[in-house]
Amino acid sequence: MSGRPLIGISTYAESGVRWGVWQLDAALLPAGYPRLVQRAGGLAAMLPPDAPEHAAAAVARLDGLVVAGGPDVEPVHYGAEPDPRTGPPARARDAWELALIRAALERGVPLLGICRGMQLLNVALGGTLVQHIDGHAEVPGVFGRHPVKPVPGTRYAGAVPEETSVPTYHHQAVDRLGTGLIPSAHAEDGTVEAVERPDGPWVVGVQWHPEMGDDERVVSALITAAGV
Repeated sequence: MSGRPLIGISTYAESGVRWGVWQLDAALLPAGYPRLVQRAGGLAAMLPPDAPEHAAAAVARLDGLVVAGGPDVEPVHYGAEPDPRTGPPARARDAWELALIRAALERGVPLLGICRGMQLLNVALGGTLVQHIDGHAEVPGVFGRHPVKPVPGTRYAGAVPEETSVPTYHHQAVDRLGTGLIPSAHAEDGTVEAVERPDGPWVVGVQWHPEMGDDERVVSALITAAGV
């Protein structure tokens, strides 16, 4: 292919969003996501929640897919009862993003899951989640930082070979890994901070928020894979 790869990014759907004199329902996305894709050499396209049956057609038009962070995945998707600390469900977004992930996996479209996106990738492949952990979201609404150590020999380590400090904000994490996934980075407390498929098309999930930092290497690796 020639030119900049087209990278779809999933979005929030929020009610009562205010801008100027308006207060309306909105499909929105923190600007850090498209800016990161653009800095890394891609064209960013927002993918608001839609009927799941349209996911395959959307993915067919993309060179790569980013599933963005956001609310907790509803535990019904991995066969669990909600923990009292699990947030309210975002059912339309869960259904749409799970369909996007499955379509990308089926078509071999390079895929990056960020925070919730990594958790959904794990769930889409039959994995489960820990519904609450401490120490990874200390102050509500404020991103923290902690070190992440790559697993040697993984695709993630190929992009980021050294231990790095990453922007983080999450209270859930991967528990049982989904089929075909391996851990590719860990936090100091042992939390799985990145997962990937070691074979086939480029599929990586990171638990932190690269769009809130300056390190473009993970998204640059996605863009490289999307441009092949």
